[in-house]
Amino acid sequence: MRIRPVLVFDGDCGFCTSSVRFIERVVRPRCEAVPWQRADLAALGVTRERARHEALWVTPTGRVYGGAQAVAKLLLSAGGAWTLAGAFLTLPPLRWAAHAVYRLVANNRRHLPGGPAGCTLPADRTRRA
Repeated sequence: MRIRPVLVFDGDCGFCTSSVRFIERVVRPRCEAVPWQRADLAALGVTRERARHEALWVTPTGRVYGGAQAVAKLLLSAGGAWTLAGAFLTLPPLRWAAHAVYRLVANNRRHLPGGPAGCTLPADRTRRA
């Protein structure tokens, strides 16, 4: 059993990778951040299709949260004022708004700085067999 939650994100997406690195520096969530391309998805209980669709928060017990709720969980894990922000994102109607904003950004990330076409992991760092 894992001790820390795992944040699974798209390592081929410059926007996603930059966002995760920023979150690690500023928010400091208590988790391990792993690109889905290098993660053992089966061990995490996650399909490749779901990992490609949205960021995922996998708890040590194996519960999986996706998209805006993954963001809420990582904020909750960070403590301090971030906990309040994360808690708000779990409550309707903010939960619904967060979902809509997450989908809008996720569906258009290729148009954002560092979008997926611009940065691919080197072949030796792509997904494990």
